[in-house]
Amino acid sequence: MNAGPSHADPQRHDPLDETWRTVDQFFSEPPEPAPAAVGPEPAPQPPPVTPPAQPPPPVTPYATESAPAPAPGRAPGPAPQEAALQEVAPQGVASKETAAQVPVLPVLGVPPHSGRKPPMYPPEPRGVPAVRHDPTAALIPDMVVDGAAYGSLTVRAASVRGDSHRYQSEPRQDSLAVALIGAPGSEGLLLLAVADGVGSAARSHVGSQEACRLAAIHLDTVSAELGAALRAGDQSRFAELVDAAVGRVGTLLTHHSYERGDDPAAYATTLRALLVPLDPEIRTRGFLAVGDGGTALLRDAQWNLSLTDPEHDGDGMIDTRTAALPYSHRARAQLLGPVLPGDVLVLCTDGLSTPLAGDDGMRDFLRSAWGAGAVPAPADFLWQLQYRVKSYDDDRTAVVLWEGTP
Repeated sequence: MNAGPSHADPQRHDPLDETWRTVDQFFSEPPEPAPAAVGPEPAPQPPPVTPPAQPPPPVTPYATESAPAPAPGRAPGPAPQEAALQEVAPQGVASKETAAQVPVLPVLGVPPHSGRKPPMYPPEPRGVPAVRHDPTAALIPDMVVDGAAYGSLTVRAASVRGDSHRYQSEPRQDSLAVALIGAPGSEGLLLLAVADGVGSAARSHVGSQEACRLAAIHLDTVSAELGAALRAGDQSRFAELVDAAVGRVGTLLTHHSYERGDDPAAYATTLRALLVPLDPEIRTRGFLAVGDGGTALLRDAQWNLSLTDPEHDGDGMIDTRTAALPYSHRARAQLLGPVLPGDVLVLCTDGLSTPLAGDDGMRDFLRSAWGAGAVPAPADFLWQLQYRVKSYDDDRTAVVLWEGTP
């Protein structure tokens, strides 16, 4: 071990001397008077008055040099607050060189609406179901959002409680599912599903959730056969497989209602789904449905609202008559395609399909939001889905698929 420096050597430089001099200067303390080399001791002097130490200049957190880049795919419409920078000088710092720039974050704000005035209902919940009355209703969130990317496919999904249900403290009766079924890799299928609990059915909020869950389980058991039918473009085989799986869903939903001591009609719900092969070479999509809802195609900035439901080319009037699980076991099945890069497929409940068919403002807004090429971030998608139209106050659910280049 080397010996340390000799403290007796007056010529040796101690690096700490510079540090202590810097500290002394920072706190503005005057240096102590040097002792006299020779001569008699001076007369006693009063101690010097040391000024109070000045605190160091405050540090401004989260300083930035430039505004954050806007999120890709943000929808046009009522412009959200743009990111701005304010120059703030910390207290006690006069120099502009030390001023920090603090970002003001962008805010989406209240969802836009059609017409000169917004709907009467407020755009957020003012009441929620009580646990004591019905725990299954109270624990359903007001809204959900999901999203993922699978190779060249991108999915956004959201479900929002309708204005009337919010006002009456009722649960959201819509449900959705985004799941992978079948073998992993290119042999698998992407399942996109929405379910709309029938408004007059007391337990339909449970029925819609069960329908999505059971559909995923029973379509998974025949996923290899479904994939083969989609690869071959075999419409009849696809319809046969789907019909059998949906029949089992209806049977189990009925059985579960009896186990709970309920009437199966209380669980009434619609169901519609898309089956999307993960193999990029297969450009056919499988569709199935029990009851109403919507399936739309947005291609080259043009809407096709009658892709699977010809009635949606009408005026958007609401028809409350619909087939529903568990009593309606037969599914409508159809092969869609070939899809093209840039296509946007929209699977939704009638809370979206009905105003989409009946309101020009909503069609224009969502065309700009979803058909501009950039996929919105999940939070932006949720905000866009809440575009408001007077007299359309039902739950609103959509699962949207953006087709990329294989």
